[in-house]
Amino acid sequence: MSLSEIYHLFIQNIRETKWPEWVSTFTQIASVLYARKNNILVYPTGIIGVLLAAYVYFFLIHPPLYADASLNIYYFAMSVYGWYNWVQKKNGDTVYPISWCSKKELSFGIGFFFLFWALIYFVLIQFTNSNTPILDSLVSSSAITAMWWMAKRKIENWLAWIFSNIIAIPLNFYKGLMLFTLMYVLFLLLAWWGYTEWKKKYKSAHSELQKE
Repeated sequence: MSLSEIYHLFIQNIRETKWPEWVSTFTQIASVLYARKNNILVYPTGIIGVLLAAYVYFFLIHPPLYADASLNIYYFAMSVYGWYNWVQKKNGDTVYPISWCSKKELSFGIGFFFLFWALIYFVLIQFTNSNTPILDSLVSSSAITAMWWMAKRKIENWLAWIFSNIIAIPLNFYKGLMLFTLMYVLFLLLAWWGYTEWKKKYKSAHSELQKE
């Protein structure tokens, strides 16, 4: 396929994009921007985006991206959980400040990733008509891990998002979801930006503690 054909296919798919995909894209972008700033609005904007994304993946493409659709339902649940965690205070300070994972938390997260990758892949090949089970399960399992770490404000969440977005870009392009493809390209850049920002915030917070 030539570059000209790819361009025309891209424009055609953009024109055919339904409103749920547009709204989901913009609200999810807003959510990632709020996450980078460590702002609680990451969750309400994210909830709107993931519910609409689940609708798109389940009902607007064929065959559906079952794992990605189910993943967005998980996002909804974890957004509620993360929202609750982020507003918790103890002696005026947040219960979950930005921090690195401990060795135990990191090992748990990596194990969590491989467990869900194997489980989701098995479900996709056994019980669905998915034609992209490997990529779909990779995106889902890495995003599940990222969302768990984000709810705890762990810096490593951004690294998991980077990996997930790298896989999600070609997957969504292959499925003809051009707006979502662009969104994941932007998410990849924002995830790297978020990673560097959270490292700076962590370093700044610890510098202040050392001064005290």
